[in-house]
Amino acid sequence: MQTRERLFRILCVSCLALPLLMLAYLLGRLVVDAWPRLTMAFLTGFPSRRAEDAGILPGIVGSLYLILLTIALALPVGVGAALYLEEFGQRRRLAQLIEVNIANLAGVPSIIYGLLGLEVFVRFMGLGRSLIAGAATLALLVLPVIIMSTREALRTVPDSLREAAVGLGATRWQVVRRIVLPQAVPGIMTGSILAVSRAIGETAPLVVIGALTFITFLPDGPTAPFTALPIQIFNWVSRPQAAFAANAAAGILVLMVTLLALNAVAIYLRERMQRSHR
Repeated sequence: MQTRERLFRILCVSCLALPLLMLAYLLGRLVVDAWPRLTMAFLTGFPSRRAEDAGILPGIVGSLYLILLTIALALPVGVGAALYLEEFGQRRRLAQLIEVNIANLAGVPSIIYGLLGLEVFVRFMGLGRSLIAGAATLALLVLPVIIMSTREALRTVPDSLREAAVGLGATRWQVVRRIVLPQAVPGIMTGSILAVSRAIGETAPLVVIGALTFITFLPDGPTAPFTALPIQIFNWVSRPQAAFAANAAAGILVLMVTLLALNAVAIYLRERMQRSHR
C-alpha cells in the first residue's frame, strides 16, 4: 500500500513538474531570442520594413488604450448585470433568459466575437476600424467572465448582513450599495483581472475587425485607427526572415511584462481596498 501511495505521489509530482519544465524552457528560449532586440530604440520606435529598424511603440500604446476602453465599457455593464441577476431578479423570466445567454456566450470562440464586432460596431454603427470598435468587441468577449465572477463574489457575502441591514430600515438599494458591493469588491477585482488577462492577448477578434498590422503613428482618440501588441507580433511571425522572428520574440516578452504589470497594479488595488474595508 505504501509503495502504491509513493508511486502515486511521484506520478502527481511528475505531472506538475513536466509542464513547469516545458514552460521554463520556452521562457528561456524566448528571453534568449528577444534579449538582443530589447533596446530603447525598439520600445520607442515605429514599425519598419527593415527588421533591425522596427519598433513596437504603436502596439504598446494601442494595447494600453484598448484595455482601458475595454474595462470602461465592460466593467459597469458586467457588474450591473451581475447585481441585477443576483440581488433583484432571481425568480424573473428575464433573469433566467439572461443567465442562459451568459452561459452560452462563455463558450463562444473569440473569432465569432470578431465577426459580431465587424458587423455591429464597424459596419452597422459606423465606428469603422477604430479603437472604440475594437474595445467594444473585446468588451463583449470578456463580459461573461466579469458577470460570472461578480456573481460568485456577491454570493460570498453572508445573507445575515443583508437581513440585518433590512431590519435596521435600509432599502434594498442601500443594502446593495453600502453592504453587499463593498464586501464583494475583492472578488470583482479578481474577475476583472482575469478578464483583462484574456483581452490583452486576443488576436483573432482584432484581425477580423481590421486592426492595422503596419502603422507609423499613435492613435489620437477613440475613433483613430490602431494596432495592438498581438497584431504586431502576428505580423512579424508571418514574415519569413529570421530577424522578424527575433522581433516577434521581443514583442511577446513585452506583452508578457505588460500583462504582468497590469495584473500587479490590479492586485495591489484589490488588496488595498480589502485592507481599507477591514
